[in-house]
Amino acid sequence: MPPGHVISFAKGNFTARQYWSPLDFIRGSATDSADAADAERSLPAHLRDAVLSHLVSDVPVGVFLSGGIDSSALAALMSNAGVRPTTFSLVFREGEFNEAEYSQLVARRFSTDHHELMVSERDALNSIPDALAAMDQPTIDGVNTWLVSAKARAAGVKVALTGLGADEMFAGYSNFRDVPRLEGLAADFTKMPSMLRRPVAAMAGVVGGQNDRSRKISQLAGELAASENIPTHPYFVVRSLFNPEERRSLYAGDYEAAAGDMAAMLRSSIAASANFDPVNRVSYLESHWYMRNTLLRDSDFMSMAHGLELRVPFLDRSLVEACFRIPGKNKLRGGTPKSLLLKSLGINLPSEIVDRPKRGFTLPFENWLRGEMKPMVEDALSKNGDEPVLLNPGSVREVWNRFLAGRTSWSRPWSLFVLKRWCEQNL
Repeated sequence: MPPGHVISFAKGNFTARQYWSPLDFIRGSATDSADAADAERSLPAHLRDAVLSHLVSDVPVGVFLSGGIDSSALAALMSNAGVRPTTFSLVFREGEFNEAEYSQLVARRFSTDHHELMVSERDALNSIPDALAAMDQPTIDGVNTWLVSAKARAAGVKVALTGLGADEMFAGYSNFRDVPRLEGLAADFTKMPSMLRRPVAAMAGVVGGQNDRSRKISQLAGELAASENIPTHPYFVVRSLFNPEERRSLYAGDYEAAAGDMAAMLRSSIAASANFDPVNRVSYLESHWYMRNTLLRDSDFMSMAHGLELRVPFLDRSLVEACFRIPGKNKLRGGTPKSLLLKSLGINLPSEIVDRPKRGFTLPFENWLRGEMKPMVEDALSKNGDEPVLLNPGSVREVWNRFLAGRTSWSRPWSLFVLKRWCEQNL
C-alpha cells in the first residue's frame, strides 16, 4: 500500500485513493507570509500536543535518549508538561562513541528516571545473525535499533519515544545547506560553454582527492559536463553510497535496466518538488527517501522483533503539516542547528547539548570492522556462497580493500556484507 493511501474492497474490486501527502503543505517561494508566521507561532502547541498524545498507553512509555538535540527535546517537552520521563541510553566502552556524559547531563537537567544500557563489541557481534534474520529487506541500518530495543525490552519497556523525524522536519542534516548550494553550482555549471565543462570536471576529480565526498563531487561534475541538464539531482548524489561507475562494476545483472527503473523514480520525486524552495525540497526528499525507506522501516522491524513499539512524535501529522508550511530559509536562521525547534520548546536545553557537533545514532562500526568483526566480514566478502550471484566478486573485494586502506567509509563494505548475508539466508 502506498504511503498516505486507503485501499477499499467492495463488490469484488479494489480501489485506492490518497488521503494525505506532505506535498499538499510544502510551500514554495510564493509562501503566504501570514500563513508562514501562523505556522511558526503554532509550533510550540503542536510539539507539546504531539509528545503528550504519544504518551497515551496502557503501559509506561520510555524515551530513547542519545544526548543529542532531538531526544533531549523530547525529555524537555515531557518535563515541561509535568511528566517525568523514563530515559534509556546506549553506553559504549569505546570512548570515541560513548555519549554517556551528554545523556547523563540531560537526565540530570530534567530529572528523568535514567537507565544506561551497556553495549560491547561482543554484544554487537552476537546480535548480527538475529538482526539479519529480522530484516524483511537488506539494509545497512537498524542494528543500533536492534540492540537498544533488546536492552530496553529486557528492562521491561514496551513502548518508547524516539527523536526520529526531527532532522527531516527542522532541517537538521548538513544536506539542508549542502544540497541547495550544490543545486546552485550545478545550475551555474550548465551555463558554462561546453568546451570548458570537461576540463573543469576533470580538474574537480584531480583536486578533490580519493575520499567518498570528493568522488561524489567528481561524479556530479562529470555528469554535468556530458549533459545540458542536471542528470542526477545533487541530493541523490550526496545520499548514495556508490557512484554509477561503482554500481555498474558491482552489479552482476542487467545494470542498465535496473538503473533506468531507479532513475525514473528519482525523476518523479524531483518533478513533484520542483516548485518548492530548495530547503523544503530537501525536507521532502529526505522524508520521501531516506526517512521512509530506511529510518522508519528499519526502526519498525528491528523494534517489533522484540515486541517493542517505537513512537515518533516529530512525525505527528499536525506538526508535519505546520513544518511544511514554513519557508525553508526560516528553518536555517541563526547559527544553531534546528534553531526553529529549539525556539519552540519553551524550555532551554543545556548549551553542551546544543553546541556540540551533530552525531547520529550510530554504532562504532568503523572500529569494529577493523577489530573483532573483521574476520567475519572479510570472509563473507572474499568468497562466493550458494546465494544467487548478484555482485561481482572482484569489485566487492576492491571495496573492502579500499576500506582497509582508509579510502572509503565503513558503510560501503558493511552494505555489501549485509546484502550477501541476507541473500544467503533468504534466497
